[in-house]
Amino acid sequence: MSTPETSRFVRLRVELVLEVADADAVTKAAVRRVVEDPELPDDERAQAESAVTEDTAEALAYLVDPFDLVNEVPGVELQQASWSSERIEYDPDSPEWDLDEDDGEEDDEEDRIG
Repeated sequence: MSTPETSRFVRLRVELVLEVADADAVTKAAVRRVVEDPELPDDERAQAESAVTEDTAEALAYLVDPFDLVNEVPGVELQQASWSSERIEYDPDSPEWDLDEDDGEEDDEEDRIG
């Protein structure tokens, strides 16, 4: 690809830290989405339902869709998305959580690619 061709593509990195105040509500919403997904084969549906029931972070990963972040942005089309979720220890007062600082870390291999 030439430079003008590749310059059309932009990597947008977003990192969110969420506080789960109602894990049961998150789990129920994820299970509902799994059950109602018409494109999900039955064998994968059972596996997905089990995963979102056992882990709130997995339920959030199932509910959060990167397409939803950009689907109404004019002039762009989502080409690829990756995301993951994990439970973390969070201290908002810690300098470790300074969002202005670039940590330089690359995406984990465990990220979901869609």
